[in-house]
Amino acid sequence: MQITTKTFVVTGAGSGIGRELTLQLLQKGASVAGIDINAETLGRTQELAGVGQDRFNGFALDITSKEQVDRLPATVINHFGAVDGLINNAGIIQPFKPINDLSMDDINRVFAVNFFGTLNLTKAFLPHFLDRPEAHIVNVASMGGFIPFPGQTLYGAAKAAVKLFTEGLYAELLDTNVRVTVVFPGAIATNITENSGLGKPKAGSDSAGKTLSAGKAAEQMLAGMERNQFQVVVGKDAKFLDWLYRLNPRYATHFIQKQMKSRRPA
Repeated sequence: MQITTKTFVVTGAGSGIGRELTLQLLQKGASVAGIDINAETLGRTQELAGVGQDRFNGFALDITSKEQVDRLPATVINHFGAVDGLINNAGIIQPFKPINDLSMDDINRVFAVNFFGTLNLTKAFLPHFLDRPEAHIVNVASMGGFIPFPGQTLYGAAKAAVKLFTEGLYAELLDTNVRVTVVFPGAIATNITENSGLGKPKAGSDSAGKTLSAGKAAEQMLAGMERNQFQVVVGKDAKFLDWLYRLNPRYATHFIQKQMKSRRPA
């Protein structure tokens, strides 16, 4: 899909990959409706964008609220005139706990944001997209959506739901003007832990030097959208684990379990 002159909705636009997607779309000549629950970080994105509200406008809302999301298309279209694409990027991780210790409130929150937020936005904008000359939906899953990570099992289950939902949507829309892409990022240098309400990561717990920058991740995602790719696997770690899991799922699961166990504090 050609980006120049198009208008995109980007969720999670206040930070991390969402902010980078927004800035790069603007650099490519697009206009962006930025969605985030945090109005302050959206304002910072506006400052960094250095453009007027005719090119970028932030909308602070909770994507888990179907009522708020259902009102969004009319608001965005009234401002920009039309919308040509949606990038469902917003997401949170779960507390680093096994299922047995995870509360149902935590489980429901992870699914509400990662899966139902994606579903809400897609359902809200799809009727409009079907009337556009061309449109594109990009849903961000995770490498945790195709290979299990102990301590992030429910996060992975939610992202696996995003994967199957997106691929099913792709099949349903093959004979339409709407293209669909699912993205599987690996370890990306973002503040997702803090944004998930889990505080700052412990010193030394990040994979400094092993994570891909949010800017590079956004660049690969947009390139995949421009090529109308079915899947976009982002980062060397995600590509390696995708290959390993396809080759031997059981071995790959044991491999990840050992890797996660070795990183736990003594």
